[in-house]
Amino acid sequence: MRSRPVVAALLSCGLLFSATAFARDTAPAVPAHRFFHVQLGSAGTQPVSGRLLLFAIDAKDAEAAAKEHGGDGKVEEVDTSPFFPTQTAVAAREVSRLVPGEAVDIDADHTAFPTGWSQLAPGDYYVQAVLDVHHDYNYHGRDGGDLVSKVVKLHLPTAAIPDLTLTDTLPERKAWDIPKRYMSETSLKHFDEARQHTQAIDFVSPALSAFWGRPIHMHGWVMLPPGYDAKAATTYPTVYYTHGYGGDANTLAGSAAMVYGATAEKQMPPMIWVFLDQSSPTGTTEFADSVNNGPWGVALTTELIPQLEKTYRMDAKSSGRFLQGHSSGGWATLWLQTRYPKIFGGTWSTSPDPSDFHDFTGVDLYAPHANVYRKPDGTAYPLVRDKGKVLATFQQFAQLERVLGPYGGQMASFDWVFSPKGKDGRPEPMFDRDTGDVDPAVVAYWREHYDIAHRLQQHWPELKPELDGKIHLYVGTADTFYLDGAAHKLKAVLDGLHAKSDIRFIPDRTHFDLYAVGKDRQGLLKEISWQMYAVARPHSALKPPAQP
Repeated sequence: MRSRPVVAALLSCGLLFSATAFARDTAPAVPAHRFFHVQLGSAGTQPVSGRLLLFAIDAKDAEAAAKEHGGDGKVEEVDTSPFFPTQTAVAAREVSRLVPGEAVDIDADHTAFPTGWSQLAPGDYYVQAVLDVHHDYNYHGRDGGDLVSKVVKLHLPTAAIPDLTLTDTLPERKAWDIPKRYMSETSLKHFDEARQHTQAIDFVSPALSAFWGRPIHMHGWVMLPPGYDAKAATTYPTVYYTHGYGGDANTLAGSAAMVYGATAEKQMPPMIWVFLDQSSPTGTTEFADSVNNGPWGVALTTELIPQLEKTYRMDAKSSGRFLQGHSSGGWATLWLQTRYPKIFGGTWSTSPDPSDFHDFTGVDLYAPHANVYRKPDGTAYPLVRDKGKVLATFQQFAQLERVLGPYGGQMASFDWVFSPKGKDGRPEPMFDRDTGDVDPAVVAYWREHYDIAHRLQQHWPELKPELDGKIHLYVGTADTFYLDGAAHKLKAVLDGLHAKSDIRFIPDRTHFDLYAVGKDRQGLLKEISWQMYAVARPHSALKPPAQP
């Protein structure tokens, strides 16, 4: 696309200016829509495509944030956040084969959140453009290979069309380049040793490859405990861990380093940990067998796990296979345990995504005329909170996601896992993104296939022999995403079935501080590891260290 085609076309038919614009001795009227001119810098050599995103934030807010924690007030980046969704204005358009030196115009009123930019209050703003070349902004945010402009300060509205140039390419992330500020002293102390004891998983799944018609790789890490000897007769219990939404193999490397350090210090028992990457272009797979994502549960349980057990000194029996995950990883591990109860010896799921769709982050999806945006009294459903304060509504969260792109956002990810396939080959959306209205036919499919509480109710007599006593769940009573509600309903179902389970509600804990015990940010995970070890080695003399 050459320079300013959209604006030129509108100018030619007089759509950008009011009738008074051409009156003698008057200045041109401000355009009804806000356009920005974005050019690809000439330093590159290849055409680029992707989703072009434009961000604007009030200058005073940005400068105040940049001064926090001793900063100098210089604004280096303008971005959005689902935790403060209306603080930053976002606009978007798709771009195809933009070559160096060429430019496109972005209409900041056409696809925008929280409103078209013509509605922004007059004032000074910091603005930045980003080209999301992988179409994964919803999941990863800015990532390696994305192109960004310099941050510019503008007074909006302006009758001129501001120019921005995509000049910088962001570097690729590397798994073991972990900032020290994110690591504990124990992790730092044993970091090099942890790397040596952690081996990459790159497994091509026959089942997933057959589904997609191309090779599909399963990724992750195998962390071997201190003293592991491949030639010895000793075997180890194995923990299968998967991350929450936004995680991937790179973030899992940090988890491996943390667990290895704690094991080396005898804060955790000697076990093999398998850190499973469940990220995909559609969001998270949840290791569910899905008509949209493919047979991820089958691939894990019948292909990857047998291959790992042939390779490493694992117990290779249900009493030595455990599951652990947080958030979306919590749902995935809870699902795997209930779907494949004979394979795993127990799940310790923390803050799982909704396990009973009568409470889908506060919304009863089965209610007549259900709507995820509005309660029956017309008030907004909250989705994100912190210490009792609502930070974002369900509608804000979903509609910001839509502007960032239909590729891998949290709500879209649920559709890719849970929904039936639509006529266009994409999953049927559970709710209308404009109105919030729930599609009861889609929800009926969700219920029969992925509502864990419903599945337990329907199949408990056959599940009980292999599942009773294997469900462990922890969630905070102040969970950031209201996930404690579904956990209460799951507990009620299990109690009604007279099932043995361990579901704990930790007072005042949120989604992000659940694991803290005293000053130990990973204290709960360490407690969980010892509970697992007691199942696998009930007569072991190894015991948790005494608490200070």
